[in-house]
Amino acid sequence: MSAPSTRDSAVTYSDDVDDDRVFKALADPTRRLLLDRLFERDGRTLTDLESDLTMTRFGVMKHLRVLEDAGLVITRRSGREKLHFLNPVPIRLIHDRWIDKYTEGPAAALVELKNELERDQPRSDDSSTSRT
Repeated sequence: MSAPSTRDSAVTYSDDVDDDRVFKALADPTRRLLLDRLFERDGRTLTDLESDLTMTRFGVMKHLRVLEDAGLVITRRSGREKLHFLNPVPIRLIHDRWIDKYTEGPAAALVELKNELERDQPRSDDSSTSRT
């Protein structure tokens, strides 16, 4: 008999993206650097990605594997080369699920406060203070 599901039915879960793998992948500064480099220019080879890093080729390959497992990097073969591409969708899904819902209320309140403060400020007339 299988263990009962601990998933909350009121929460929307995506079976396509494993949040834990994405968070784990993003937790490492080297992997974030690799994602930044792919953001700057997509379709890089392993040789290109490892050129600025002070680690072995195998170390970079391990980091790329974690990023691939999280769905953050997609690879495609082009002849003898394996090209790496950034997949921003898992990050966006994390943003929509975990960040957006927590910032919507406070951000709206700050915009409202800003508008109120600007409305209450007296406007200075530059023409009355100019010297002739």
